[in-house]
Amino acid sequence: MADGANRPLRADARRNREKILAAAVRMFATQGLDAQMERIAKEAGVGSATLYRNFPTREALVEAVYRDEVARLCEAAPALLAQKPPAEALRAWTRLFLDYVTAKYGMIDALRSIAATGASPYGHSREMIRAALALLMDACAAAGGIRTDIGPADVAAALEGIALTSAGAEHRQRAERLLDLTLDGLTVRP
Repeated sequence: MADGANRPLRADARRNREKILAAAVRMFATQGLDAQMERIAKEAGVGSATLYRNFPTREALVEAVYRDEVARLCEAAPALLAQKPPAEALRAWTRLFLDYVTAKYGMIDALRSIAATGASPYGHSREMIRAALALLMDACAAAGGIRTDIGPADVAAALEGIALTSAGAEHRQRAERLLDLTLDGLTVRP
């Protein structure tokens, strides 16, 4: 839906919006807040007017990118469970979580400045992420693959800790090792 509108977007408008969001993720991840709006429009293959019609300010674009990334991350949980055994789905989802954090890393200053104005770009994102994680962990526990004494809030805290120390792309290998360590610690041992 368009910001502030109650009617669905036309197919071409929806595609343009999605292209803008995808381009913004790439640009913010590599250039942070220095990413120019006009460059994002060009990268998306749309005109500046289209970008500003969808996102009148940089803050509106940053917030939309953030919300879109959270939604994509959370929607991946049931899709992964439909495609993979629970333990593999959980492992794959934690890698997607790293991708999400890496993309958000370039936007962190913008998200902080939005939050400082009293707006809440984070909304229910933490709850959404924990719900997705709970879905995956419940499936793993039902399959007998993980411990049941560790809850989604604990695993989410571990993932956030890994993200804080290893969010940049240059630290991806370390983050992968820490994820493996965390997931191995959840595994039920005979």
